[in-house]
Amino acid sequence: MMHLGQFNTLTILRFTAPGAYLGDDEDNVVLLPTKYIPEGAEIADEISVFLYLDSEDRIIATTLKPLVEINEFACLKVNQVSHFGAFMEWGIEKDLLVPFKEQNQKMEEGKTYIVYLYLDEATQRLVASSRIRRFLEFERVLVEENQEVDLLISNTTELGKNVIVNDTYSGLIYKNDIVRPLRYGERCKGYVKKVREDGKLDISLEKIGFIKMDDNCERILNYLSEHDGRMNLTDKSDPDTIREEVGMSKKTFKSAVGMLYKQKLVVINSDHIRIGDF
Repeated sequence: MMHLGQFNTLTILRFTAPGAYLGDDEDNVVLLPTKYIPEGAEIADEISVFLYLDSEDRIIATTLKPLVEINEFACLKVNQVSHFGAFMEWGIEKDLLVPFKEQNQKMEEGKTYIVYLYLDEATQRLVASSRIRRFLEFERVLVEENQEVDLLISNTTELGKNVIVNDTYSGLIYKNDIVRPLRYGERCKGYVKKVREDGKLDISLEKIGFIKMDDNCERILNYLSEHDGRMNLTDKSDPDTIREEVGMSKKTFKSAVGMLYKQKLVVINSDHIRIGDF
């Protein structure tokens, strides 16, 4: 069976002027235009292609890699707005439609928005939606505290940054846990601090517990080695200054420095920290 909105491994059946015809085990056939045929391809070769609908609603194959696949979120740019909705650039020839009813806010040409790609059951077309909450899972949360997860940075609130976790869950990085600038639409790694009763996740950008301290101890030692063994920071320093200099929260910084001190790797003075010479 062929699946729209994702990569399919198909077999080359024959070559024609328009391109190569590919087939699956159920005798379904799709065209791969000539410009996408890999050099040296032969009949009976298996090939991985992405399937979507062309402007005439025919299934078409491409070897181009789209910016989003079905049942995933992505931050995409609006190329055009028409009476049908907004059309977004997603890495293949035909722009991706976000109908007006699927827009959380009225989209504008040239701006970027986080959207979810899905197959509309009524029309059997691939469409996108910026009403992202209804595509998130709150009931069956299959991640655990301290687990590393993939993040998509979403909007800013009074509490911090909303994030989409593993393309499935809703998460929040609290202001006090933001140790570096985060861009809307950025993808990065994070760690689950807490799974809340409402199905939302509290997220940290740093590893939690002893593993986190190990990584941050190494970061501080690297900083000291690159700055002649001295750091003009202490546990009394301003939190924003600490974040700017070493990219971690004040709480994390104090814990890491404490571990280094216990291991006699640093000396703590009233106005600076230096590599130890006990």
